[in-house]
Amino acid sequence: MKKILILCTGNSCRSIMAEAMINYLLGDRYEAYSAGVAPSTVNPMALKVLQDMDIDTSGLRSKNVSEFLAKDDLDMVITVCDHAKESCPVFSKPIPQIHIGIEDPAPYTHDPDAMKHFLQTKDEIMDKLISFLRSNA
Repeated sequence: MKKILILCTGNSCRSIMAEAMINYLLGDRYEAYSAGVAPSTVNPMALKVLQDMDIDTSGLRSKNVSEFLAKDDLDMVITVCDHAKESCPVFSKPIPQIHIGIEDPAPYTHDPDAMKHFLQTKDEIMDKLISFLRSNA
């Protein structure tokens, strides 16, 4: 089973959603983790999208990438935002790093149509990231 770290800035939406969706949809082939270069808190709207997919969100939390720097069993790091790509730290062993840009729904959290943006992010994760992992398993 391949272990992947999904990395973004705040670890509040995109990477959290990606972690949960990979583990739910591709858990027979991948074990996913997520972290942020400047972690914050998990966005409740991201959790709502996951719960609507029947994904258990009870263990999800924002994590700092420093928790993973010494991990020597990661097979891949996937950055989902440009900031994380540019500031991706050096891991203890060489790990393949891939960038799959996904739009951040967090700025729309307080908009009346916020859920539309979070659902678009879910679709983007499915179309770009999940599809990529399915074809590279």
